[in-house]
Amino acid sequence: MTPPQHPGAASAPPPGCPAHPDPGAVPLLGPRFQNDDRARLYREMYEQHGPLAPVLLPGDVPCWLVLGYRELHRVTSEPALFSRDSGLWNQWPNIPPDWPLLPMVGKQPSILYTVGERHRRRAALVGDALAAVDPFELRNHAERFADRLIDGICTRGSADLIAEYAKVLPALVLARLYGFSDEAGAELVPSINALVDGGPDALRGRDRVQAAMHSLLAARRTAPGAGVASRMLRHDHAPEFTFEEILEDMVVNIVAGHQPTADWIGNSLRLMLTDERFAASLSGGRHSVAEAMNEVLWEDTPTQNIAGRWTTRDTRLAGRHIPAGDLLMLSFAAANGDPQIRPDRTVFTGGNSAFLSFGHGEHRCPYPAQDLAEGIARTGIEVLLDRLPDLDLAVSPQALVWRASPFLRGLAALPARFTPTPTSAAGGQG
Repeated sequence: MTPPQHPGAASAPPPGCPAHPDPGAVPLLGPRFQNDDRARLYREMYEQHGPLAPVLLPGDVPCWLVLGYRELHRVTSEPALFSRDSGLWNQWPNIPPDWPLLPMVGKQPSILYTVGERHRRRAALVGDALAAVDPFELRNHAERFADRLIDGICTRGSADLIAEYAKVLPALVLARLYGFSDEAGAELVPSINALVDGGPDALRGRDRVQAAMHSLLAARRTAPGAGVASRMLRHDHAPEFTFEEILEDMVVNIVAGHQPTADWIGNSLRLMLTDERFAASLSGGRHSVAEAMNEVLWEDTPTQNIAGRWTTRDTRLAGRHIPAGDLLMLSFAAANGDPQIRPDRTVFTGGNSAFLSFGHGEHRCPYPAQDLAEGIARTGIEVLLDRLPDLDLAVSPQALVWRASPFLRGLAALPARFTPTPTSAAGGQG
């Protein structure tokens, strides 16, 4: 079967091709992917199908979910066979113009869907701009914004640590590092969250974020500064890309940097507040924070499943025939729990960092971006525990609710209580 090079370029596949779903396929947006025990679902799918399982996207559109650690490693290591070019998809003739996953799967001008040498040069532009962030500057901004947010809740004795802390801190820090003022960054936070939440305000949120990024880039063209935006514009590879491409990468990076980091903070706090192995060290050594953050990347990684890769020709994976143009969804969460890699998930990983939570291969999350996320998350957790040392859940652990998303893993809310404390002068300093 010859894959179309763009939407609508080929007729529907004949019987026997992936257009005819496997009767055992699980709907990716169905209730089983939205329950709390996602790990059990992955194990059951692995037992039934092996490391590669058929799933259904909205409209009964079929694709493959890569569950196995070794298989995901292979798919992300062979870009010539498993491409990031969504134009290869053999399902485009069956996709309506209002399909809900088009923002995730459709062809985009961002770095996410660029391939080959052009992608490598574009990735160097982004990675170098992020790598130049001073770690002391990062820590300073993260501490200052964390103090400011805690000042807003500390006198009350209770707070929702997701809405009032985790979903705000990363966006504030990243906006400042990119080149926004504190005030402009604060105004941007609701729009970033509206975009990533995917609700009725998502498009308006994206428009506002894009407009703010456009203004920042345009200003830095004539008046360069010290932020990421200026470094991207001044990079040696910048002349190879249009203003619009650099703008798109700015939007992608701040959004992709914010939400997983917010969930990393929230998921780590949940683990530390609900798992007795961490309870004794909440007010103790820093190592407990690092251990909790590492454990979360194995057990409740913020980025669960992403689209994806498209086969450039017929091939085989995990003993299955994969036709050209098929979509493979990458399940980082399932791969991290692969029973061939982790036969006993009750055992702590002990700081092992071989997780696939940031991806793998040339399209993985850039290492500097991973460092920024870790710096923001760890600082945010440490400052919170320093300021509110008797922090505790305000509800039972069983009452906590995960957001209903098969793609990201994060809490809808994290109600907490603590002894009211006075505000800190540090939070108000610019």
